[in-house]
Amino acid sequence: MFCISSSGLVNSSLVAGNASGLFLFLAPTITFKRIIENKSTEQFSGVPYPMTLLNCLLSAWYGLPFISPHNILVTVINGAGAVIEIAYVIIFLSYAPKNERNKVLGLVSFVVIVFTSVVLISLLALEGDHRRILCGLVAAFFSIVMYGSPLSIMKMVIKTKSVEYMPFFLSLFVFICGTSWFIYGLLGHDPYIATPNGLGSLLGAVQLILYFIYRGNKGSDTTENKSDTKPTEAETIAAENTMEMGIAKATSSSLPQQ
Repeated sequence: MFCISSSGLVNSSLVAGNASGLFLFLAPTITFKRIIENKSTEQFSGVPYPMTLLNCLLSAWYGLPFISPHNILVTVINGAGAVIEIAYVIIFLSYAPKNERNKVLGLVSFVVIVFTSVVLISLLALEGDHRRILCGLVAAFFSIVMYGSPLSIMKMVIKTKSVEYMPFFLSLFVFICGTSWFIYGLLGHDPYIATPNGLGSLLGAVQLILYFIYRGNKGSDTTENKSDTKPTEAETIAAENTMEMGIAKATSSSLPQQ
């Protein structure tokens, strides 16, 4: 009879969480390969990348030893995610039209202001548990926002009865990532990690359930009234941008809080 220790479960969840988190951060590389080849951002939105960057920065800050002890791997994976998202933002700005570029630059300014404010307040005005609570709450809030981004694609799947815009493996890794970090936060008695990732795990599970319900429909002429259920151009673009978040990934595709 096998017995899994809590420390072994924690280590396993860390490995799975970091691996799946890295996959989610790297998921948009296909989109950026297309942007570079075409030298244009086309109809893709730049909104997900600064927001995922903010989530990574806040989560990485929360994981530092003087903020939240024993969470250094949270900093490692989200630090890597921040570097990846910065690269995405730079590439997007290089090929985006003026209006989209200005919008992304505005979001980057928002990211800098929010992150700098959290850092300064936590260092200069707070100590101990109060510092951890502030950083944890802010990081958890933006993680929930990132994990909640696939709600629009789930609505589209139900409306069109098609999983054309909901890739299976991306949904799978959202579930694995959320579940792994939920277990890690649960065993570590850390609500700021467990809560958003528990929600991410739940939403990932719902995505997988929807996928298996509608897996036979992937945009082909499988419905009698396809014209009535076909997504609009705006919905299609929104779906693409939602899945790019990682999403939260991460990403959002987020995000995700790691």
